[in-house]
Amino acid sequence: MAKPTYKEMLSAGVHFGHMKKKWNPKMQSYIFMEHKGIHLIDLNRTSECLDTAANAARAIAKSGRKILFVATKKQAREIVAKAAREVNMPFVTERWLGGMMTNFSTIKRSIKKMNTIDKMLADGSLTSVTKKEKLTLSRERNKLEKVLGGIATINRLPAALFIVDIHHEHIALSEAKKLGLRTLGMVDTNSDPTTVDFPIPSNDDASKSIKLITDYIAEAVKQGLEDRNRDNANANKKADDKKADAKKAEAPTK
Repeated sequence: MAKPTYKEMLSAGVHFGHMKKKWNPKMQSYIFMEHKGIHLIDLNRTSECLDTAANAARAIAKSGRKILFVATKKQAREIVAKAAREVNMPFVTERWLGGMMTNFSTIKRSIKKMNTIDKMLADGSLTSVTKKEKLTLSRERNKLEKVLGGIATINRLPAALFIVDIHHEHIALSEAKKLGLRTLGMVDTNSDPTTVDFPIPSNDDASKSIKLITDYIAEAVKQGLEDRNRDNANANKKADDKKADAKKAEAPTK
């Protein structure tokens, strides 16, 4: 798992923060300098924090729990959705519905409704309804898919959230904190890093920066899943060997 180099982070613009007048003083320790009224992020701190966040993501994935990827900003949607799909993790990239985590039982009902409509459209059980009614159901299903499609496969709350721009996704962050979920997030100079368990000081507006950070976190998740599969395979092998030894011990001797 190759960590982004200093040169790669510079090229992606990870170091560019916001204008000085928009800064959050709690980001002081992550800022390298001010240049032409713009704060520049210390990439050495970014590298350190990225390591810490990636290790946390890897451990969570290894434990078999889910990390919800959240990014509803236009320039981040496709990047984050693609990364989450590649490691089979849930994601929200269209709109964060209020109560998506704190009122998860209601969200689950909406997901169940979407799946029911899918089944009805697929098995031909809608033959008795009019074309207009069928079209209405299809439109409702597409609307639900757009908002909930990324979390349709989860049946319980995730263990953590990876958030692109904690300032923009403040509702998601607030819900995660209320439920005691772990949080990892890209934190720009206009945000409060103390509100996230694993802040990653970085430019959360540029698509190249978002992709570099998100892909590295996704790679850490992939490593965690591979660790889990390997551990499970070793455990199964040990169990099989133990059974084989037990059968040999029970076999009658000549």
